[in-house]
Formats: sequence, C-alpha cells, structure tokens
Amino acid sequence: MTFPATRATGGAIAGWLALSMLTWAGAGGATLAAGAAMERIPRPDHVVIVIEENKSYHQIMSDPAVTPYIHQLAQNGALLTRSYAIRHPSQPNYLALFSGDTQGVTDDHCPYAFQGGNLAGELRRKGLTFATYSESMPAAGYTGCGHNHYRRKHNPAVNWQGNSVTADMNLPLDAFPADYSRLPTISLVVPNQLNDMHDGDPPATIIQGDRWLREHLDAYVQWASSHNSLLIVTWDEDDGSSGNHIATLFVGPMVRPGKYDSRVDHYGVLRTLLDMYGLDHLGNSRAAAPIMEIWVKSGPP
Repeated sequence: MTFPATRATGGAIAGWLALSMLTWAGAGGATLAAGAAMERIPRPDHVVIVIEENKSYHQIMSDPAVTPYIHQLAQNGALLTRSYAIRHPSQPNYLALFSGDTQGVTDDHCPYAFQGGNLAGELRRKGLTFATYSESMPAAGYTGCGHNHYRRKHNPAVNWQGNSVTADMNLPLDAFPADYSRLPTISLVVPNQLNDMHDGDPPATIIQGDRWLREHLDAYVQWASSHNSLLIVTWDEDDGSSGNHIATLFVGPMVRPGKYDSRVDHYGVLRTLLDMYGLDHLGNSRAAAPIMEIWVKSGPP
C-alpha cells in the first residue's frame, strides 16, 4: 500500500537531495575540471620529449643565426615564452618532469633509487608505453652513473628501474626506431653532454645542440605533422642568469603556432601529458595548470 508523502516528508527529501548535490559538487568538482581539461587537450599517438641543458630563454631565442633550427620549430609550433625550471642543479628538474616531485634531491649525486608514482608507471598502468633513449648509454637497462658522455643524472626513469620502470624502457639512443609508428606513447630523448648544450662555451655549444636536433629529430617532426604526433623541446634549467627562465616548444599538427605567455614550469608540462592520456596526477602536477591555449580547436568550445 502506498501512502501520500506528507509535507514534512517532502521537505526532508528535498533537504537530503540538496545536501547530496552539494556533497557531490564538492567531491567531484576537481574530477569534473580534470575531465573538462582532458576533453580539450588532444591525445597524440606519440609524444617525443627532448631535454636540453643549462641555457636560458634569452640564450636560445635571442639570435636565429645561433639556433636556426630551434627558431624554425618555434615558427611552426608553440613557443612558451614564460617557461621556468624548478630549481638548480640539473637532476631535480628531470625528476620533477618525470614524477611531479624533486624527490628531495638537491644535487647531481648518483645513484638514487625511488619508489612511487611516475610518468612511465602511469602509462604502463593504462596499457600505454614509455621509453627513454639516451645518447652514448652503452646498453639497454644500464644503471651506471656514466659512460663516455652519457650521465645518469639526465635519465630520470632509471631511478625507478626494478620498480615501475623495466629495463626495456631504459634504452640507448641507437634503439630509437626508424619506423616512427613503433615509438612508445611517450618517449624521452636525452642527448649526451656534448650535444645537449651542457659542455663547452656558448655560442658554440648552442650551435652544436641546434644542429644535433635537426640531424636527429627533423625527420620525426616531418613525419609527425601527418601522423598525429608531437615533439616537445625543453631545457632542464637555465645557466643561472635569468631566474631559471627557459625555452619550451611544442610542435605538431595539433598545435596552433604562436607565442604564448602563460607561466608554465616542468610540473605544468607533466600535468599536460597526464591529462592527454587520462592518467592520475602526480605530486606537484596536481596543483599545476595544464597547458590549454596552444591547441588547435577541433570542434565547438
């Protein structure tokens, strides 16, 4: 038998519904915001990230005669004019970009070993793929601190090897596939210290690094333009001259070319990558804003 609701019962139900909606809004607001960001950030088939060394935005972008290829990339892609590293020296910045945290590291000491969340582990958990390709590293899975001009401090993933990172994610540059369709979802490319602008004096070392980028990545850039793939070029830190102001560039068919002056750092780049693939946010990337304004709009806002 069904009884008609009394006015008091109806009021209680209405109050319960209102409280439930408020609770849902509070708990789910962040999730909704993250979902909206993911809907507006494209999902490339492949992302290749190249990390260069120890040069300020001004050193890289002030003279096209010194960095003609980087200027070409900037003309064809998005140049983030207010991009910043996290701290000095090098290693904490690599860790920040890879895991959302500097892991308490304040030096370039080797070796470290970490557990916990990181970009490779999040991709793997979602059935996606990751690899680092390090120039001059002698063999896959190498855990030594250095070999020739390779330095482990510039290879963040190795610090999680044996936990969420497998040896076949830690590869020498020679393993970078000639068939770019075989690339992992996200790749980290680490030039050696002769070619990442670390060793030597400017402008010669910057010129050499610019040439290296053209020789090693331009074929991928050309391929990516018709294969829904993305190149990111950034620097770990500046040379100590400009408040850690660095250049960061995004190049690909989903990018709207131009200069963008929203402030971003390594945590913001990581947040953008995580949102691209619907991954859980890591460490300080949770509080970072994803990069939103650089993308070609594929539909109505």
